[in-house]
Amino acid sequence: MHDHEARLTALGSARWKVAGTLTAAVMLLYFGFIALIAYNRALLARPVGRGLTLGILLGALVIVAAWLLTWVYVRWANAHYDAEVGALNR
Repeated sequence: MHDHEARLTALGSARWKVAGTLTAAVMLLYFGFIALIAYNRALLARPVGRGLTLGILLGALVIVAAWLLTWVYVRWANAHYDAEVGALNR
């Protein structure tokens, strides 16, 4: 039973490490974008294409990055976390 508990503790630790890292990345992206809005509006107002400003482009990229980081977590959870939980339940 001790090995079972050690594996469960290690699994929980790995999950928090992955989730914490990805959460920090999303927060850094989001709050970095908000800081740009607050402190450098002129930069965000620069056109990068017809009808497209840097602010709109970066805002869309923040959303896409959040989706990608969520996808990374789901892939990790499906490949590692769920498999280990299944093995521990057997």
